[in-house]
Amino acid sequence: MQANELKIARVSTVPLFVVAHLQAQIKALSAAGMAVTVITSRDEMSDELTKNKSLTYVPVNIEREINLIKDFLSLVALIRTFRKNKFDIIHSTTPKAGLLCAIAGVFSGTKIRLHTFTGQPWATMSGVKRSILKLCDRIIGLLNTHCYADSESQKNFLVSSGIIKREKISVIGAGSIAGIDLNRFDPSRYTSEQLSMLRDDLHIPELGKILLFVGRITPEKGIKELVSAFAEIVNKDSNIFLVFVGPFESSGKNIVEQVTDVSVRKNIKIVGYSDEPEKYMALADLLCLPSYREGFGTVVIEAAAMGTPTIGTDIYGLSDAIVDGKTGVLVPVRDSVALETAILSTLNNAPLMSAMGTAARDRACSDFGANICSDLLINEYKGFSN
Repeated sequence: MQANELKIARVSTVPLFVVAHLQAQIKALSAAGMAVTVITSRDEMSDELTKNKSLTYVPVNIEREINLIKDFLSLVALIRTFRKNKFDIIHSTTPKAGLLCAIAGVFSGTKIRLHTFTGQPWATMSGVKRSILKLCDRIIGLLNTHCYADSESQKNFLVSSGIIKREKISVIGAGSIAGIDLNRFDPSRYTSEQLSMLRDDLHIPELGKILLFVGRITPEKGIKELVSAFAEIVNKDSNIFLVFVGPFESSGKNIVEQVTDVSVRKNIKIVGYSDEPEKYMALADLLCLPSYREGFGTVVIEAAAMGTPTIGTDIYGLSDAIVDGKTGVLVPVRDSVALETAILSTLNNAPLMSAMGTAARDRACSDFGANICSDLLINEYKGFSN
């Protein structure tokens, strides 16, 4: 079967994942002659999919949380959609979509069923919920033709945890969900004047050093440790500023609001959600991502492409996104003291910062460009269809 005859279904729980991570990849698949249908829930982001000429959007509501009645209805809708369209390949991402697609793909008779793991919520859980979610991932691994992990260390974690057999899972290229748009994440897009204006908007002095966090502001991203470390950092160097870019989750907001020291509070800048996080990456001296779990950590590579190194935790996923000592620094998870030490020692070593920033951008450009990752996926699809 030729590539231009392939009918592809890309399935995700919510539209945001597709819009944020898969648009460039879907455009490349379409340009290669494949007919791409995106199946995901309908919400406020659906319009972004409806107006995308590279794909056909079919809304099927998929709940993020467990809801047996709604999940059954979603499963029936997916089976009907798969049977009606007779897709050659079904490729799911996100946990709930992955589980429902694995089952629906078997019942619809779809021969090629793929899933990409992008991190395991159960990795930081315990008790019954952990067991249930692990079982769901095992079903995904069992029922799909093949699975992908977005990092080598995540693949090894899944295999060692008994989720999937080693021969049924692989990593495409150097990893990541779909690579990054190197035209978008390019530091030359911003002039020194533009960055100076952005610094003024944040009320950060010209010589102030900027530590950046980008992502959901939630405890599992290590916000408690980051805020604790930063409080100590400011007491030693009041010229360092912490900028949060991303939406607050209630528990994450509580952590930041509990900072009572006025000198610390004035050095914390809250931006909120931004559809242009790359401008903050261009301005920042250092990105910090002290997560408890990550499938890969795409934001690390985005920052790297902007010439910004990262301090991150030594967990599966991030240990692939960051080359310790070369493109950033890895520290133990949940260790605010180690985080504080790494941030201060890195920010106070200008030659090291410069070298890591250059190495980070070089690696992002050579290994993680969206075009490279898309070409590799297209070859995967062709291989399965032959």
